[in-house]
Amino acid sequence: MASFKPTKVQVYPKLGEKVTQDTLYWKNYKAPVQIKEFGAVTNIDFSPVAPHNYAVTAFTRIHIYGPFSQEPVKSFTRFKDTAYSGRFRSDGQLLVAGCEDSVVRLFDIGGKAALRMFKGHTKAVHVTDFTSDRYQILTGSDDYTCRLWDIPNATELNVYQEHTDYIRCGVTSKLNRDLFITGSYDHTVKLFDARADKSVLTMDHGQPVESLLLYPSEGLLVSAGGRYVKVWDLLKGGQPLVSLRNHHKTVTCVCLSSNGQRLLSASLDRHVKVYNTTNYKVVHSFDYAAAILSLALAPDDESIVVGMTNSILSIKHRKSSEESKGASGQQRRRPAYRVFVKGKNYVPKEGDYLVSKPVREHLAKYDKQLKKFNVSKALDTALQTWTRVKKPEVTVAVIKELDRRGTLKNALAGRDEQGLSQLLHFFIGNLVDPRFAPVLVPAAEMILDIYRSVIGQSPLVDRQLVRLQDLLEKEIDYQKDLLEVLGMLDTLFASSLPRTEAPRSGASRLDQRNIWCKF
Repeated sequence: MASFKPTKVQVYPKLGEKVTQDTLYWKNYKAPVQIKEFGAVTNIDFSPVAPHNYAVTAFTRIHIYGPFSQEPVKSFTRFKDTAYSGRFRSDGQLLVAGCEDSVVRLFDIGGKAALRMFKGHTKAVHVTDFTSDRYQILTGSDDYTCRLWDIPNATELNVYQEHTDYIRCGVTSKLNRDLFITGSYDHTVKLFDARADKSVLTMDHGQPVESLLLYPSEGLLVSAGGRYVKVWDLLKGGQPLVSLRNHHKTVTCVCLSSNGQRLLSASLDRHVKVYNTTNYKVVHSFDYAAAILSLALAPDDESIVVGMTNSILSIKHRKSSEESKGASGQQRRRPAYRVFVKGKNYVPKEGDYLVSKPVREHLAKYDKQLKKFNVSKALDTALQTWTRVKKPEVTVAVIKELDRRGTLKNALAGRDEQGLSQLLHFFIGNLVDPRFAPVLVPAAEMILDIYRSVIGQSPLVDRQLVRLQDLLEKEIDYQKDLLEVLGMLDTLFASSLPRTEAPRSGASRLDQRNIWCKF
């Protein structure tokens, strides 16, 4: 008896991923280095001066890491409660941070104790930053106020009380020491001038604002909050330019690439999106294991640092040019030539015995049912949810095999309401697919013939049968139209070809006679 031949599932070509310059650029990173912190990583800030160390704010500590270090090179632990917003000054010598206890602390990178402690806020301080002249500090707090402080005298310069909810983000101008911007949970973004007593510009983000970013030219402002990332034109009075909604959870932070041509946004949905700042389309995406709270890019995009809610700090370093060439040029090692010729010329001797081990055949579930001639159960197995959704080509292959055996009508008949509804759902979803249409269209006609008599007994099946019939009729009409177009094209191609006259029989004989006469 011949052995059972498994059902042959046709392999259809898949569309490859479009490889762009952005894909090559942003994928050129090594496997991430993960560091366990003491709590959720709420802020990451790179030092503007070489060697570009970065400060990581997590729980009651601020750790400073070197570009390639996996252990902190410096730690600040003089916080009584959770620390927030550790920021470097432009010369990389000082670090400022807020705290849950409402005190703002200023540290020298070379020391441990706080150089200055600024007291005036009444609630947690989540926003700190230096002004461009290096001698003032901006702070924003949950007490709805933002304040300017003088570093040399450790005194408060100005207090602004315009927000009506927590202030959770802010940024200072790098071109003008008097300008700074704050974002609040009251959905507003306000531009302040230290020379005025109140804000000079207000923009409504529409969601609680989590992060702000100024472009290097400072003509454009990016605000992130809720599921939205919005870009504002400050030179036109805060006119909104674009609103991006590519995340499905709250966007927590934004940053720019080194050349300013790519904008990155991170969200609680575990994704980092990369946008082209020309048209603001997503050109790349990173996926992480947990919700993202903070994101920072090193100068020249040498590393991407991400802080997550599970207290993990993830660092991806860019590959060097040698590593990139090695990875692209590296080929899988092939066996030596002697492996292929080994035993090729061996001749069995008279006393040799061939020891063969039977190979156990592993059949799929539908093939096991086909082997037992259970055609209905074989089709039911191929119509299981995972198979029909993820691998529809398997279901189509089983239907094709049943049709080849002449048992497809038996497999389709005799189904209850649930089984018939499941079958019709698969046909409706895949009937117009060009890969499956040659197999499913005849089977669909067979279903309509079999279950025509039960129409009216189930509203669900009736709707599906009507929809299947409509799809079938439309597909047949499309095929007829395509055949007509194909006939027109054949006519056009035939008329455009140059005409060539066939040689006449009489002329050919005369030419032959002339040729023989010459010889």
